[in-house]
Amino acid sequence: MKVIPALPIAAILACMSVPAAAVAADAPSKPAAKSAQAKQIERGRYLVAIMGCNDCHTQDFHARGDFKIPEKDRLTGSTVGWRGPWGTTYPANLRQYFQLATESAWVAVAKEVQRRPPMHNFSLNAMTGSDVRAMYHYLRHLGPAGAPAPSALPPGKEPPKPYVQFPE
Repeated sequence: MKVIPALPIAAILACMSVPAAAVAADAPSKPAAKSAQAKQIERGRYLVAIMGCNDCHTQDFHARGDFKIPEKDRLTGSTVGWRGPWGTTYPANLRQYFQLATESAWVAVAKEVQRRPPMHNFSLNAMTGSDVRAMYHYLRHLGPAGAPAPSALPPGKEPPKPYVQFPE
């Protein structure tokens, strides 16, 4: 029986294990990164739902039965005006807005924004930075869709129907 010296075998095994170790080291990071991004998008989806963003920013959201509108058609703004002493406002197309905004700009806006009614600024302003970023990633994930919302109208100008009239 021929005896093979241990040193060459050890060298061969060491060389074979280096590429395997490199692949093994890279493999967990890719799924973990996807998983972290997927978790952030899911968190954003949840926050958009509980914050009521669809209520105004999705055309006919309540008329069609809340979440029966497919996600691909949500958050594209609305032609339903909100009329009060401030004039008439229209919910923005968030899908277009978030394609143009940077993450850092959105975080700053979310903390300071003061929009006209019925936007509930206080809720958005009180959100944590990580929650605001999760919303950003969710809306970016949806991609652009829809047309720009109508421009706001000044007080005293009669808006086209439909609109919601707030007490004066």
